[in-house]
Amino acid sequence: MMIPGVHLATHGDKPALIMGGSGFTQTFSELDAAANRLSRLLRAAGLKPGDHIAICMENHDRYMEVIWGCHYAGLVYTATSSRLQSAELEYIINDCGARAYITSKYKADQAADMIDKTPNVELRLMLDGAIDGYEAYESAVDAQSAEPLDEARIAGMDMLYSSGTTGMPKGITRAFPNEPLETWNNGVTMLCQMLFAVDDTKRYLSPAPFYHAAPLRFCMSMHALGATIVAMENFDAEGYLQLVEDYDITHSQVVPTMFVRMLKLDEAARSKCDVSSLEYVIHAAAPCPAPTKRSMIEWFGPVIHEYYAGSEGNGFVYCNSESWLAHEGTVGQAITGILHVCDDDFDEVPQGQPGTIFFEGGAEFEYHNDAEKTKGSRHPKGWSTLGDVGYLDEDNFLYLTDRKAYMIISGGVNIYPQEAENVLVTHDKVIDVAVFGVPNDDFGEEVKAVVQPRVMPTTDEERTQLAGELIQFCKSQIADVKCPRSVDFREELPRHPTGKLYKRLLQREYYETMGYDPDKPFAGKRKTD
Repeated sequence: MMIPGVHLATHGDKPALIMGGSGFTQTFSELDAAANRLSRLLRAAGLKPGDHIAICMENHDRYMEVIWGCHYAGLVYTATSSRLQSAELEYIINDCGARAYITSKYKADQAADMIDKTPNVELRLMLDGAIDGYEAYESAVDAQSAEPLDEARIAGMDMLYSSGTTGMPKGITRAFPNEPLETWNNGVTMLCQMLFAVDDTKRYLSPAPFYHAAPLRFCMSMHALGATIVAMENFDAEGYLQLVEDYDITHSQVVPTMFVRMLKLDEAARSKCDVSSLEYVIHAAAPCPAPTKRSMIEWFGPVIHEYYAGSEGNGFVYCNSESWLAHEGTVGQAITGILHVCDDDFDEVPQGQPGTIFFEGGAEFEYHNDAEKTKGSRHPKGWSTLGDVGYLDEDNFLYLTDRKAYMIISGGVNIYPQEAENVLVTHDKVIDVAVFGVPNDDFGEEVKAVVQPRVMPTTDEERTQLAGELIQFCKSQIADVKCPRSVDFREELPRHPTGKLYKRLLQREYYETMGYDPDKPFAGKRKTD
């Protein structure tokens, strides 16, 4: 049995969850009891195994009990970003067919908007106090028995949505397994056991929002295996290092931007915390610049592990520190699924040549209510892709080039902006950077960089000087054509808390400001033409 309740007999009083900021602590017994109560409430409301529920809230003290309660009830649960705009949230709740919705007072204004716009929702619960149209979560749940459901329990499953940077988010759906709760396994749990040696003696630091695929599934796996989770309400680099020391953290799952933030700390901040307890630091979600990763291995030791996968679950590529040092820049070798790299005609390309990455033999998935997107993710042979571009070396190690959707076409030359980003983010004066294409009447597009600097230039002269320095720094390491022709500066870039950079939002802004149609990139035509 892979659920928190299995651990009650051996260590029911052990912390299952500790919130790093508030110190809130929930034991395995408390977590299991709360999940049982919520499962009873949901079942009493008429929800049956396979029905859908949506959740939208911050990294809340009771987030994991909500997830486990939905799971115990056999529901398909859609965890959504607490940063969604109301139109996006409305779309997801309606699109997934949610019969129930759980949120918090933190999202009260948006929750009020949802009442009339989501008519198929029958049960609405709110934590930390309720507004009109919502029941108070705490009192409704506390009124239920803490005993497990009387009938045979069916395991739930997640149904998560893409981030929606290029239109409305799309749900990633798989067939409901209808599997007994006692035999449930989410796949990540096995990986945690086999690759990362997780057991009930480990302590896991989760610095990312619970609602994202990797944090959600890793946290559930930690609870299933009896490990303690220490969760950050919000990530900050110094706070992360302090929590590692305070709780003797053994495992953590991060994204490359968190590495960048930690490396940008001054030496005193970096060295004051003891990180020697770390055994596995696992990163994913985006390509990690090679200098960044090399520096993290030098600092943390050979405990850095990487994987490449998607919420779709169609394949899993993995690499430890030793393999990475021997194949610098790789994301690893396929653990599940067979890798194929293909050109636009779906023909496989030679080793070392970039193309679209396909997985053969991975889990079947569809994009909910979007047959066209599902079809677009498939090779004629039935293989599936996440839309990434990369290449294989002679040892079948995979290297990511970029997202295909981010490719810049300038004068007929294909440019992948990730290369320039990986260079620029290593500059001492840069905190964060986005590189993308903007309109150019002669070449279709040109390369633009938007930078969050350590110190914001205040005069035109300072801006020109810093932009020139960064462009030359880039040209010293990669081909001129791949480097930005211009650099702009901002206090902060639009980045999801999981580390995903919303480049499309920036690109759209530039297209519109310059009088071009943002939905027709590369066209080289103004709206007024």
